[in-house]
Amino acid sequence: MNDTIAAVATASGVGSVAIVRLSGDRALEIAKKVSKRSSFTPRYATLTSLYDKQDELIDEAIVIYFKAPHSFTTEDVVEFQCHGGSIVAEKILDTVMGYGARLAQPGEFTKRAFIGGRIDLTEAEAIAGLIEARSEDAARILARQMKGELKNYIEDVKERLLRAVAFAEVTIDYAEEDLPEDLVESILHQLTQIRTEMAKTLSSSERRRGLIEGFKVAIVGKPNVGKSSLLNAMLDYERAIVSAIAGTTRDTIEEQIRIGSHLVRIVDTAGIRHSADTIEKIGIERSVAAVEQSDIVVALFDASREWEEEDEQILSLLDRFEGEKEIIAALSKTDLPQKIERSKIERFAPILLDKRNRADKIVSELEKRLSKMAQGDELLLVSARQIDALKRAQEAINEAMAPLEAGELEIFSFYLTEAITAISSISKPVDFNDIMDKMFGEFCLGK
Repeated sequence: MNDTIAAVATASGVGSVAIVRLSGDRALEIAKKVSKRSSFTPRYATLTSLYDKQDELIDEAIVIYFKAPHSFTTEDVVEFQCHGGSIVAEKILDTVMGYGARLAQPGEFTKRAFIGGRIDLTEAEAIAGLIEARSEDAARILARQMKGELKNYIEDVKERLLRAVAFAEVTIDYAEEDLPEDLVESILHQLTQIRTEMAKTLSSSERRRGLIEGFKVAIVGKPNVGKSSLLNAMLDYERAIVSAIAGTTRDTIEEQIRIGSHLVRIVDTAGIRHSADTIEKIGIERSVAAVEQSDIVVALFDASREWEEEDEQILSLLDRFEGEKEIIAALSKTDLPQKIERSKIERFAPILLDKRNRADKIVSELEKRLSKMAQGDELLLVSARQIDALKRAQEAINEAMAPLEAGELEIFSFYLTEAITAISSISKPVDFNDIMDKMFGEFCLGK
């Protein structure tokens, strides 16, 4: 990694300022050549002219030099802050490459920061996520992770697990030494605490994943109940086809909207009913799948029609997910004569909708539910990779408990080492020399 890399660090397009970044052993040398200056003071903004290899003026720009290791990549870094637009920045980039830099690969600056020890994997993922964040919720959580919240949690758990392994290894290798009598009980207590914390973190992360990805809302109901009309009203344009013919929507339709500070994915589903039509049956199966994957279910019932078997199917679906998902029930077409048996859904406190107000009440209720779901400062895992790693660590700890209670410490150490490897993969690889440090440092063994 001795080569010097360069890239335009700002988005393409017209803007007031563009930034070209250099990182590597020759960054300062190249900056001196481009600016024709003999020196730069680290961390000072220097206004200077920049020239190409033919000594023609490119721009007058601000140059900031970050001396290694006090930079993002831990290498020498130089930033050229030039006038915005693609032409000037590209000209500077071409010039520094002409002096020996090469074009950086996607994510290579952050990769070098990780290799240099400036950040760990949790912070790298947070940086990538923050760049693409589309909601205030996601930005808030990712900013906390970027500041090391998850890294500190992982390091704390890893430290306690390493301590448990060290205890076990000490017991195996140095049984003649004076060791605490309640060693096994102490380890069991520690592992039980760690398991409880992991379960809480996993539950919170899966329950509130919509804060990062966008909450998913499924609109369900029997055919011709007004689902597509509701979707169109929420989007404020005719996204879904609306007709009086039952079964018009044959597949799920998904759109994104912002409700308050929350990013929401609205899914209009095919009407749920018994159907002999092969294509419609596939659409209905996808509707049920959309409900299973959703965070909130909006169930529509037609107030102008009597209760039917199809309504019973929707109610059965709500019963299945009650307590697991947020459920909003609504009666559509309340401006027409009422025929439905409302007692069937009264426990859901249904919202009354008519042609004049198809969306406002639903949007208001959604915002209230979403704000409630977003509350809390629990630690969250922000990627499937992190969740999978914590689950593997949790499973390994579960496997380790029985051997520990049976006194089979070699097997216990094996499973706990797997747990340490899994949870460390969230942040950075574990150094198992730490176990030896704890054995000899904490117990004064091997003297």
